[in-house]
Amino acid sequence: METFVKLPPYRIPDISTRFPELIAAESTRHGGVSPAPYHSLNLGGSTQDSPENVLENSKRFFNSIHVELDRVAKSHQVHGSEILTVTTPGRFEGYDALITNLPNIQLAVTIADCTPMLIYDPVHGAMAAIHAGWRGTVSQITFKTVKKMEMVYGTKAVDCIAYVGTCIDKYSFEVGEDVSKHFHSRHKRWDEQKAKFFVDLKQANADQLLDAGLEFQNIEISGYSTVTHNEDYFSYRLEKGLTGRMLATIGRRP
Repeated sequence: METFVKLPPYRIPDISTRFPELIAAESTRHGGVSPAPYHSLNLGGSTQDSPENVLENSKRFFNSIHVELDRVAKSHQVHGSEILTVTTPGRFEGYDALITNLPNIQLAVTIADCTPMLIYDPVHGAMAAIHAGWRGTVSQITFKTVKKMEMVYGTKAVDCIAYVGTCIDKYSFEVGEDVSKHFHSRHKRWDEQKAKFFVDLKQANADQLLDAGLEFQNIEISGYSTVTHNEDYFSYRLEKGLTGRMLATIGRRP
């Protein structure tokens, strides 16, 4: 049996430590106040957890990474591929990717099986936070976000680093033909015994980063899974919808 190690309230992507001005983190499920089934650091406002709990959890999480809550920019995510250029902190509607080049704006996306991506262009100070479920992935949201950064900020993909965050793993994301048909053969496998396809969301999104021009050595992929490491992360699928949300965030100090 696998032994789980209780993680702190967040993990810092190793790749982000190359740049001291960068604030990048991914929350775990630990260190909050929410009761079961949202225990404990639920950062998702779309759950049935109380708003007071989510607010307290948000304060705890952002305080732990030394970010004021009023600097955060988030959006109600819709599993699409719309990208918002953020010029002020706040809560937005209908976007699954956020980009900015402004210091003191902390971009954030919430997840509980979908793939979070954090991108940083150190030359222009531009950043992106992406939420990619299977629909967003097949809509090429990651590739489109890099191209949007190029258009808006003059970003060159070769200069960027990226973190492909914790999500459902390729051994757990079981799908039918209706979903699998949208994925390239290198991002899915057929399981004869279960008569189902299994999709690798992490690699599918990492390949979009490569296709957009990022260098292989500038991409970090989380070694964790929301399903197999469920004691430390929330999984919407495994917990049948009754669960909290994690958060991936990126920002830049002045």
